[in-house]
Amino acid sequence: MAETLLSDIAAGDPAAVDAFLKRYSGTVWGLARRFCGSTEDAEDATQEIFVDVWRSAERYDPGVASELTFLMTIARRRLIDRARRKGRRPATALLEDPTTVPAPAEDRVEVDDEVRRAQQALAQLKPEQQEVLGLALGQGRTHQEISSAIGIPLGTVKSHARRGLIRLREMLGANPPEGER
Repeated sequence: MAETLLSDIAAGDPAAVDAFLKRYSGTVWGLARRFCGSTEDAEDATQEIFVDVWRSAERYDPGVASELTFLMTIARRRLIDRARRKGRRPATALLEDPTTVPAPAEDRVEVDDEVRRAQQALAQLKPEQQEVLGLALGQGRTHQEISSAIGIPLGTVKSHARRGLIRLREMLGANPPEGER
Protein backbone atom coordinates (compact mmCIF):
# COMPACT_ATOMS: atom_id res chain seq x y z
CA MET A 1 0.00 0.00 0.00
CA ALA A 2 1.37 3.39 -1.00
CA GLU A 3 2.01 6.02 1.66
CA THR A 4 -0.48 8.86 1.68
CA LEU A 5 -0.49 12.25 3.33
CA LEU A 6 -3.26 11.10 5.67
CA SER A 7 -1.26 8.08 6.83
CA ASP A 8 1.69 10.43 7.45
CA ILE A 9 -0.61 12.79 9.37
CA ALA A 10 -1.85 9.85 11.45
CA ALA A 11 1.80 9.02 12.17
CA GLY A 12 2.33 12.59 13.45
CA ASP A 13 4.38 14.06 10.59
CA PRO A 14 4.03 17.90 10.68
CA ALA A 15 5.32 18.21 7.10
CA ALA A 16 2.41 16.06 5.94
CA VAL A 17 -0.04 18.45 7.64
CA ASP A 18 1.47 21.39 5.74
CA ALA A 19 1.43 19.50 2.45
CA PHE A 20 -2.16 18.39 3.00
CA LEU A 21 -3.24 21.97 3.76
CA LYS A 22 -1.47 23.31 0.67
CA ARG A 23 -3.04 20.65 -1.52
CA TYR A 24 -6.65 20.81 -0.27
CA SER A 25 -7.30 24.07 1.58
CA GLY A 26 -8.57 25.86 -1.54
CA THR A 27 -11.03 23.07 -2.29
CA VAL A 28 -12.39 23.01 1.27
CA TRP A 29 -12.49 26.80 1.46
CA GLY A 30 -14.50 26.99 -1.78
CA LEU A 31 -17.01 24.44 -0.54
CA ALA A 32 -17.31 26.13 2.87
CA ARG A 33 -17.78 29.54 1.24
CA ARG A 34 -20.69 28.22 -0.83
CA PHE A 35 -22.33 26.64 2.24
CA CYS A 36 -21.78 29.43 4.76
CA GLY A 37 -23.39 32.84 4.92
CA SER A 38 -20.28 34.82 5.77
CA THR A 39 -16.54 34.74 5.31
CA GLU A 40 -16.02 34.37 9.06
CA ASP A 41 -18.37 31.40 9.20
CA ALA A 42 -16.60 29.80 6.22
CA GLU A 43 -13.23 30.29 7.95
CA ASP A 44 -14.54 28.65 11.11
CA ALA A 45 -16.04 25.80 9.10
CA THR A 46 -12.81 25.23 7.19
CA GLN A 47 -10.82 25.06 10.41
CA GLU A 48 -13.38 22.70 11.97
CA ILE A 49 -13.19 20.43 8.92
CA PHE A 50 -9.40 20.18 8.97
CA VAL A 51 -9.35 19.54 12.71
CA ASP A 52 -11.82 16.71 12.16
CA VAL A 53 -9.62 15.33 9.37
CA TRP A 54 -6.57 15.32 11.68
CA ARG A 55 -8.57 13.45 14.32
CA SER A 56 -9.85 10.96 11.76
CA ALA A 57 -6.65 10.45 9.76
CA GLU A 58 -5.95 7.02 11.28
CA ARG A 59 -9.30 5.75 9.95
CA TYR A 60 -8.40 6.58 6.35
CA ASP A 61 -8.14 3.51 4.12
CA PRO A 62 -6.66 4.22 0.65
CA GLY A 63 -8.21 0.98 -0.60
CA VAL A 64 -11.70 2.39 0.01
CA ALA A 65 -11.45 5.97 -1.26
CA SER A 66 -9.04 8.68 -2.33
CA GLU A 67 -7.79 11.29 0.13
CA LEU A 68 -9.94 13.89 -1.58
CA THR A 69 -13.06 11.73 -1.24
CA PHE A 70 -12.30 11.11 2.44
CA LEU A 71 -11.77 14.83 3.02
CA MET A 72 -14.86 15.93 1.11
CA THR A 73 -17.04 13.39 2.93
CA ILE A 74 -15.96 14.87 6.25
CA ALA A 75 -16.36 18.41 4.90
CA ARG A 76 -19.85 17.76 3.63
CA ARG A 77 -20.95 16.23 6.95
CA ARG A 78 -19.49 19.10 8.98
CA LEU A 79 -21.09 21.73 6.76
CA ILE A 80 -24.49 20.04 6.96
CA ASP A 81 -24.13 19.77 10.75
CA ARG A 82 -23.29 23.49 10.94
CA ALA A 83 -26.28 24.40 8.81
CA ARG A 84 -28.57 22.32 11.03
CA ARG A 85 -27.15 23.86 14.21
CA LYS A 86 -27.53 27.33 12.78
CA GLY A 87 -31.12 26.60 11.77
CA ARG A 88 -31.97 25.60 15.35
CA ARG A 89 -30.55 28.70 17.01
CA PRO A 90 -32.91 31.47 18.06
CA ALA A 91 -32.76 34.67 16.05
CA THR A 92 -30.26 36.54 18.22
CA ALA A 93 -30.78 39.77 16.31
CA LEU A 94 -34.28 39.97 17.73
CA LEU A 95 -33.01 39.23 21.23
CA GLU A 96 -30.30 41.87 21.07
CA ASP A 97 -32.43 44.64 19.54
CA PRO A 98 -33.16 47.13 22.33
CA THR A 99 -36.09 48.58 20.39
CA THR A 100 -37.98 45.29 20.48
CA VAL A 101 -41.16 45.74 22.46
CA PRO A 102 -42.10 42.89 24.80
CA ALA A 103 -45.26 41.04 23.92
CA PRO A 104 -48.40 42.28 25.65
CA ALA A 105 -49.67 40.15 28.53
CA GLU A 106 -52.65 38.90 26.49
CA ASP A 107 -50.29 37.58 23.78
CA ARG A 108 -48.27 35.69 26.40
CA VAL A 109 -51.47 34.18 27.81
CA GLU A 110 -52.45 33.08 24.32
CA VAL A 111 -49.02 31.50 23.74
CA ASP A 112 -49.19 29.76 27.13
CA ASP A 113 -52.60 28.39 26.19
CA GLU A 114 -51.27 27.11 22.85
CA VAL A 115 -48.31 25.46 24.57
CA ARG A 116 -50.63 23.78 27.08
CA ARG A 117 -52.88 22.52 24.24
CA ALA A 118 -49.86 21.17 22.36
CA GLN A 119 -48.58 19.38 25.48
CA GLN A 120 -52.01 17.84 26.09
CA ALA A 121 -52.22 16.68 22.47
CA LEU A 122 -48.70 15.23 22.64
CA ALA A 123 -49.69 13.29 25.78
CA GLN A 124 -52.51 11.64 23.80
CA LEU A 125 -50.18 10.15 21.19
CA LYS A 126 -48.97 6.57 21.28
CA PRO A 127 -45.92 6.17 23.56
CA GLU A 128 -43.58 5.39 20.66
CA GLN A 129 -44.73 8.53 18.81
CA GLN A 130 -44.26 10.59 21.97
CA GLU A 131 -40.74 9.25 22.39
CA VAL A 132 -39.70 9.91 18.77
CA LEU A 133 -41.25 13.39 18.65
CA GLY A 134 -39.80 14.25 22.06
CA LEU A 135 -36.30 13.41 20.83
CA ALA A 136 -36.81 15.13 17.47
CA LEU A 137 -38.58 18.29 18.59
CA GLY A 138 -37.36 18.57 22.16
CA GLN A 139 -33.73 17.65 21.65
CA GLY A 140 -33.28 18.40 17.95
CA ARG A 141 -32.08 14.90 17.09
CA THR A 142 -32.10 13.58 13.55
CA HIS A 143 -34.04 10.47 12.57
CA GLN A 144 -30.77 8.53 12.35
CA GLU A 145 -29.72 9.66 15.84
CA ILE A 146 -33.11 8.64 17.23
CA SER A 147 -32.87 5.26 15.54
CA SER A 148 -29.49 4.64 17.15
CA ALA A 149 -30.54 6.00 20.54
CA ILE A 150 -33.67 3.89 20.98
CA GLY A 151 -32.67 0.91 18.85
CA ILE A 152 -35.43 0.81 16.25
CA PRO A 153 -35.09 0.86 12.46
CA LEU A 154 -34.79 4.21 10.72
CA GLY A 155 -37.97 3.64 8.69
CA THR A 156 -39.92 2.96 11.88
CA VAL A 157 -38.62 6.20 13.41
CA LYS A 158 -39.75 8.11 10.33
CA SER A 159 -43.19 6.45 10.42
CA HIS A 160 -43.70 7.24 14.12
CA ALA A 161 -42.67 10.86 13.53
CA ARG A 162 -44.90 11.31 10.50
CA ARG A 163 -47.96 9.66 12.05
CA GLY A 164 -47.44 11.52 15.31
CA LEU A 165 -47.22 14.89 13.56
CA ILE A 166 -50.30 14.16 11.47
CA ARG A 167 -52.22 13.16 14.62
CA LEU A 168 -51.05 16.33 16.42
CA ARG A 169 -52.23 18.44 13.49
CA GLU A 170 -55.63 16.77 13.62
CA MET A 171 -55.97 17.25 17.39
CA LEU A 172 -54.86 20.88 17.24
CA GLY A 173 -57.15 21.67 14.31
CA ALA A 174 -54.38 22.60 11.84
CA ASN A 175 -54.94 21.95 8.17
CA PRO A 176 -52.51 19.43 6.66
CA PRO A 177 -50.54 20.39 3.54
CA GLU A 178 -52.20 19.63 0.18
CA GLY A 179 -50.31 16.37 -0.44
CA GLU A 180 -51.27 14.83 2.93
CA ARG A 181 -55.08 15.20 2.84
